[in-house]
Amino acid sequence: MGTDRAAQEARVASATPVTVELLLASPRSRYVGRPADGPAPAPATGPELHDAVTVRAHLGIVGDRYFNAPAHRGASVTLFAAEQLEHVARELGLPAGTVLDAALTRRNVVVRGVDVDALVGHEFDLDTGDGPVAFRATRAANPCAWMDVVFGAGAFRALRGRGGVRCEPLTDGVLRVGPGLLRAS
Repeated sequence: MGTDRAAQEARVASATPVTVELLLASPRSRYVGRPADGPAPAPATGPELHDAVTVRAHLGIVGDRYFNAPAHRGASVTLFAAEQLEHVARELGLPAGTVLDAALTRRNVVVRGVDVDALVGHEFDLDTGDGPVAFRATRAANPCAWMDVVFGAGAFRALRGRGGVRCEPLTDGVLRVGPGLLRAS
C-alpha cells in the first residue's frame, strides 16, 4: 500500500501545468478531395469548437467524426501542441507575433505547455478540472498536404515530426478549455 501511495505522489509531483486552448469535435472531415479545391464548409449541424467535450474510453470524443470508427480505434483522439504553430509561422517567414488558427490543424485537443510529440508510446492523464482522463499516445499524427493550403506553402514540411499524436482514450471523462494538468507515465 505504501508503494502505491508513493507512486501516486510521484505522479502528482510530475504533473505539468498546461493550457487547453482548443477542443474540436466535428461530425465530418472538412479536408476531403483535392487540397486545391479548398476545405469543405463547416457542418450546418452545430459548432465544431467547444468549451467542453465528453470523452468515452476506447471510443473517442462524443460527436466527433472518429468516435467509435473502426478504422480509428486506438487513435480516435488527436492531441497537438500550440507551440508548433509558432514554429510554422517562423518557417513560413511570417511577421513576428503572427498567430495561426489552431482549428485549421483539425486536431481535437490543442494544448500549450508540453512536448506533445514526445508522448508517443506513453500513457498520460489530462485533467482540466473534472478529474483526469487517461490516454495512450499510440502514434504520431502526421501532417497532410492540406497544411500548405490552409497555412501557406511550406507548412506541411514545417509540421513534419511536429503534427501531434493520435491517442486512444482509456477512461471516460470531460475535457474543458482552460488550465489543466498533464501527467505522463
